[in-house]
Amino acid sequence: MNHITDTIIAPATPQVKVLSLLSDFPGTDAIAITDHIFKGEKLAEADSHTIHYGWIMDEEKEIDEVMVSVFRAPKTFTTEDSTEISCHGSPHLVQAIISLAIKNGAKSAFPGEFTLRAFLNGRLDLSQAEAVADLIHASSTKSSEIALNQLKGHFSQKLKDLRQELINFAALIELELDFSEEDVEFAHRGRLKDLIHKIMKVINPMLDSFRWGNSIKEGISVAIIGAPNVGKSTLLNTILNEEKALVSDIAGTTRDFIEDTLVIDGVVFRFIDTAGIRETTDVLEGLGIERSKQKLREAEIVLFISDIHNSIENTITEYQNLALSKDQTGVILLNKADTIAAAQAEHKTQTIADQSGVKTLHITAKYSETLQPLLNYFFRLHPKPQSCRGHHDHQHQRLRRLGKHQAMSSESVGRLGLRTIF
Repeated sequence: MNHITDTIIAPATPQVKVLSLLSDFPGTDAIAITDHIFKGEKLAEADSHTIHYGWIMDEEKEIDEVMVSVFRAPKTFTTEDSTEISCHGSPHLVQAIISLAIKNGAKSAFPGEFTLRAFLNGRLDLSQAEAVADLIHASSTKSSEIALNQLKGHFSQKLKDLRQELINFAALIELELDFSEEDVEFAHRGRLKDLIHKIMKVINPMLDSFRWGNSIKEGISVAIIGAPNVGKSTLLNTILNEEKALVSDIAGTTRDFIEDTLVIDGVVFRFIDTAGIRETTDVLEGLGIERSKQKLREAEIVLFISDIHNSIENTITEYQNLALSKDQTGVILLNKADTIAAAQAEHKTQTIADQSGVKTLHITAKYSETLQPLLNYFFRLHPKPQSCRGHHDHQHQRLRRLGKHQAMSSESVGRLGLRTIF
């Protein structure tokens, strides 16, 4: 049998303890197979897009009380007949229903098969199919918005329109070649030039949006770099509003990188606290420093922290020694600003910014209110394409007084966490 045309089944939602869980099966026999294991209204006679109450039965044995939705081709996700069984969310019940459907002729779907069928049947193009996976795995408001726009076909339609214009002009060129001896011009050269400029105006913003879109999807990596004991771990703890990293007066406390994520106004930022970079004979600390250098190379944003008492020349030299690439954005943070006069801190900050050409801020890492300019600046580090803008108008008001914002935790994976600032 051809697996692509077989009737398939798979859980439609994660196996968590919720009231209901959907089991999908599209295919030519989906309604018939469901009808065979369903005790209730006859599904073969049901209209499309209707819901029916009943029981899933294994011959005379009741399996679960369910609601079954019937969808008839072609107005379905895969364009095939399909049904959805809403059952109670016990993994045991879900597996029992799937096994029963397989026993009656369905096949277990492989990962992504529903989307594959939608693509093969012309329901989605390749760009939209990719957007389905991005939408499922979206970890922030902005990443889900980008995936949803792509799923709606906005990106594909632009490419289709450009392709059609190129095909039309190519046809005129071919026609002109057929009448080359007649000295007739069908493809006007000025129109060709205008078309090229029009295509460039559409393509360039698309290329420009790729980096931003990828950052939104994966999370913008922010490496916190500096010498030992300058306040890197304190900064991480204050940003996350949690004692994530150990803090002490002993230089070299952090031996490995610590990573956590923060969602600021719908955008995921991955903050990475690293071991202090210095010359050392300690083998373990040396390994941590090598990892710090690796994270430095991988980061999109680098927060270089220096003690505000460090000389201007040393601060600039230490920053320049990081040798950031042209694709990385660096920010110099002068920590412990509360230990000198405000006017002196402002003057030193401005002098370093002028001499280095790098955005420079003075902060006191342990006080959240001093970090507001830094958090507001994150949104200006990457120019956002027009299609990615829309909800940044109120960012300054929403980020005000970081210490009063609520940090909400979700499930962690390994050493990664997720928090949201509203």
